[in-house]
Amino acid sequence: MKQLLLAISLLASVSLLAQTPAEQYPADPASTEQAGVPKGEVMKFTFDHSAIFPGTFREYWIYVPAQYRPDKPACVYINQDGIQWKAPTVFDNLIAKNEMPITIGVFITPGRVIPDSASNAQTRFNRSFEYDGLGDAYARFILTEILPEVETKKTSDGRAIRLSKNGNDRAIGGSSSGAICAFTAAWERPEEFSRVFSAIGTYTGLRGGDRYPVLIRKWEPKPFRIFLQDGSNDLNIYAGDWWKANEMMERSFQFAGYEVNHVWGEGGHNGSMGTAYFPQAMRWLWKDWPKPVAKGNTKNQFLSDLLIPGEDWELVGEGYGFSEGTAVNEAGEVFYQDIPNSKTYKIGLDGKLTTMNIDSKRASGTSFGPDGKMYTVAGGTRQVISYDKNWKATVVADSINGNDIVVAHNGNIYVTAPNGNTNPSKIWLIRPNGQKQVVDSGLLFANGIALSPDQTQLFITESTSHWVWAYSVKPDGTLQFKQKYGWLHEPDTGENAWSDGLKCDTAGRVFVTSRIGIQILDQLGRVNGIITPPASKGQVSNVCFGGPDFNYLYVSAVDKVWRRKLKTRGANTFTNPRKPANPRM
Repeated sequence: MKQLLLAISLLASVSLLAQTPAEQYPADPASTEQAGVPKGEVMKFTFDHSAIFPGTFREYWIYVPAQYRPDKPACVYINQDGIQWKAPTVFDNLIAKNEMPITIGVFITPGRVIPDSASNAQTRFNRSFEYDGLGDAYARFILTEILPEVETKKTSDGRAIRLSKNGNDRAIGGSSSGAICAFTAAWERPEEFSRVFSAIGTYTGLRGGDRYPVLIRKWEPKPFRIFLQDGSNDLNIYAGDWWKANEMMERSFQFAGYEVNHVWGEGGHNGSMGTAYFPQAMRWLWKDWPKPVAKGNTKNQFLSDLLIPGEDWELVGEGYGFSEGTAVNEAGEVFYQDIPNSKTYKIGLDGKLTTMNIDSKRASGTSFGPDGKMYTVAGGTRQVISYDKNWKATVVADSINGNDIVVAHNGNIYVTAPNGNTNPSKIWLIRPNGQKQVVDSGLLFANGIALSPDQTQLFITESTSHWVWAYSVKPDGTLQFKQKYGWLHEPDTGENAWSDGLKCDTAGRVFVTSRIGIQILDQLGRVNGIITPPASKGQVSNVCFGGPDFNYLYVSAVDKVWRRKLKTRGANTFTNPRKPANPRM
């Protein structure tokens, strides 16, 4: 029964790949078996115990070159939809001529959820779910399930299989939905997959792949290179135009500074051209190996105005509780709150972290006022508390179950107070005389809060949506002209952007932490750039600018705090308001 279903599945997955007889392409000698070239071994296995795609059954093949010796881990090429491109023969010839390194190939079919043999239920074919879907599920499947499984096998002559764990030694490829699957794995985990082969890729509206051309342009470059193939007679159906989508991808890669190569033709949605040019693609993808594939230089002027070449995230504190409430004082020292442990930490100008000897009452939001005091929202006591320079605590306001806080130059305090994920939130205004007032309600999980450089606009993240809301601040401190100001990108794996902390720089840009990274809005509320989050196992939660020149972007992420130097300065609310230049329309 499984063999019959396998045959049906493979026919379904390659039905669009039938060769058009009229297509003619030059023959590459590497695609033909050559006399005297050592021939690798191909082994076939099954895998039916995935935790990431539960209930699935699939087959996979391992190609091991004759030159492979287990005393040194081999490079890896992973292909979707099983063996394509005459790949074992191509690898034999290219490895023999030193045109690619000694590489073990892993060729995997998509999963199928096969019903119990006694059941008459239909088989669930997982190809689109696994391949077309965005997010890191398939990358995790390869890294945590398939590659460890491969390393349990041995060749027929007893050689143990050892695979390199270095992303620079890994390539991944596929055709159609298998191509976008390969790209998504590298996009989500560029440190794990540095070389991508994409033939007739499905960068269209099946499961969100049509978002990629825009995201590539906005995101700071990632360290991988990609080879694209497509033809002008590719599919043009309900989900989009495959040919134009691949052209858009290539132009986006060029704009964003990636190493990208391509071959275009007149072929249709089949594997003919991909097979003909696969050797050329492998030579190019592996060129200069083992030299690492480097990040490129983007043509996105918005990012170029911010990013410093060679500057990356620096870890400045770790191993504490859940970090939140990142804020900076007038000296440029950064403070953040460890919520579970009710502790406050300070990061000095030298980047060193120390523990403050105060009980922060499970504080989350933190802000410094023009009086030099540190103000916190204490979830443990439902209070807003200020700390003077001797760390003496004073209760500013009671009975506010707040989350984040900002203190204006005129002494007005604004606090977000979420009330669960589905109930309306409140925005509180606390005046210098202690009077408190609800100045807005209705947002769902109002979270981060920040003032514009001239302190006439108040920005608030609504975590359960993809919106950053904007308000105009009236002279008496109340709010008006509420609108959905910033449109944020959401991950495929979530129903919202889960935006959290946000801060402005002196140019009026708004830096917002989110599930996918730090999204940066211009004054018109448009996401112009996305900065890759630091290497953390959790989402970045809060953000501020610190350091002696306020040009280090500090972010908290679960139990860690990171910083990165940028070509801009943070706008601090404890200084005189400053109007930024007018934006480009």
